[in-house]
Order: sequence, then C-alpha cells, then structure tokens
Amino acid sequence: MKALVAPRLGGPDVLNVVDLPEPSAPAAGEIVVAVSHVGLNFHDTLVVSGQHVVRPEPPFSPGSEYSGVVVAVGPGVTSPSVGARVVGNEEYGCAREFVKVRADRVTVIPAGVSPRDAATVLVTYATAFHALVQRANIRPGETVAVLGAAGGVGSAAVDVADLLGARVLAGASTAERAKAATGRGAEDVFSYGTADAKQQIKTLTGGRGADVVFDPVGGALAEAAVRAVGWGGRYLVVGFASGDIPSVRLNLPLVKGAALVGVFFGEFVRRDRKMHEENLATIFSWSAEGKLRPYVHDFMPLTEGARAYETLASGAANGKIVLTVGA
Repeated sequence: MKALVAPRLGGPDVLNVVDLPEPSAPAAGEIVVAVSHVGLNFHDTLVVSGQHVVRPEPPFSPGSEYSGVVVAVGPGVTSPSVGARVVGNEEYGCAREFVKVRADRVTVIPAGVSPRDAATVLVTYATAFHALVQRANIRPGETVAVLGAAGGVGSAAVDVADLLGARVLAGASTAERAKAATGRGAEDVFSYGTADAKQQIKTLTGGRGADVVFDPVGGALAEAAVRAVGWGGRYLVVGFASGDIPSVRLNLPLVKGAALVGVFFGEFVRRDRKMHEENLATIFSWSAEGKLRPYVHDFMPLTEGARAYETLASGAANGKIVLTVGA
C-alpha cells in the first residue's frame, strides 16, 4: 500500500510517499479500513515536527482524521460490518491506503453524508461543537468572537456558533482572510493583523465585549483576546497556531468575572465517547440537511502530501485541506 511517511521529525519536507505492506489480519476488536480521505489539521504539523504532546517514534505516518470503507473485521466485532462507510480519529498514522484500528474508535457515516464530506467535518466541527456547547455552555443570542476564522477549526466555529443561535464576529490575520467568513454566518468581521483585536471586538459589541472568545491562535494575540471578553464571559483556549504558548495576567479574568476554559478535544473523546457520538449525530444531521458550509482550501492527492502539509504549516490555507487516497 501507499503511505505518507515521516522518516524523522522535522518540517513538511521530510515527508514522502513510500510502499509499505498492507495491515495484517485484524485481531479481536479490530477492523481494517480502506482509506478514501484524510482530513489534515494544524496539530498534525506539530506531530511531524515533534512539537506536540503526542510524539511518535519515527518512521510514522501523519494524519489523525480519515474516512473510508471497512474491508475486514476481527473476531468479536459485530459493528461496523464489512462494507460499512466509517469515519475515525487517531493520534496519527492515517495518511495511508489502509489503517487497522479498534472498532470502537470509528463512527458509521449516516445516509446522506459522503465519506468526502465526513472527512471535512469530523475533527474541526466536533472540536468547535465541544468547545461551544460543553465548555462554553453557549446560549442563543450571545456574541461569539472567533479568531483564526479563515482556518479549519475557526471556520467550523463560525458555522457552529451561527447554527446554535449566536451572533458571530469572525476575525483573521488579514482583511482578505476575514472577508472569507462573510456570508458564512458571521454578522461582522475584523482583522487583527494591523489593528488591536480588543478594540475591534469592543467596538462591534458596543463596548460590552464578547460573551465567548474562541481562540485557536494563541501567542501575542491572546492577551488582547482575553481583554475583549465581557463580564461573565468565557475565553476558550483551543490551540496555538501562532506557535507560541502565551502567558495571561490572571487579574484579567478576575476583574471581568470571566473564565479561562481549556478545550482538549482528544482527551474529551477518550473520556466521554458517548457524548462525542451524540455531538457527531448532531453535526452529521446538519451535514445531511445541507446546513454546514465546510470551508475547504483544497482536495489534494496523497502523493502531494508534503506540499499539503507545507501549505497548512505556513498558514497559507484558507480552511481545510483534505488528502484523497482511495477516492
């Protein structure tokens, strides 16, 4: 089988496509999936470079999100069955033609949703949904300021917040990237590349500040974003796409009666699979009804995996990048 492999830790340039043996027969509780699509996420680039909490020993395949068709099941597996269309999320190892995984770590793709669509929404939309519903306890009519709104998880947060009845303010590093959120559920957009994020959010909220700030960017932007939270608001720590983990003055949430809330999607899935599946049921129902608007930068073949990761790592991607494998 063909597989995208990192023979050592480093930048996207270390990645190359090689021939590997297909997986052995699945053991008890396992299945083998013929992969059709691999959804790329920013944290995958950190795994390749060795900057993520997950540090596999090279050589390994990157890619944490995939969709495809079950081609073999191990003893004791009653669901999914051979031929079922499934979507799944692992820590790494998915950018290849076949994966062998635990059967209880996949979700059957419902009717009305294609494997292609499933791979564009699984991680980003499920992360945004978990952040806004379980962590922020968002309520209809609240104002949500989304940073990094032109990226994969940021654009998903714009969609999800809008569908949950919030007023959405979408921010990005440039005015051009911010405009991408118009017509996608954002009531107003702003650029924080050359202007103060706090002041813009305050202006757009009539001085009150945002009820929720969704921040997958971190870095130098974080303190301004925390200052933009209104009384009783919630600042969601989603990630650090800027590359820098910020330090925040704790007097800021104190004087605002606000909360700094961590969003660790992978650990949430491990600890509460039932709630994760309930979240996915809502997300896939929205997808089947045509309510989701996944913002996809490009679909690229597995053979161009290194270029796809370079586009993602450089911040040049507007939205999601998906590798097509067996499609």
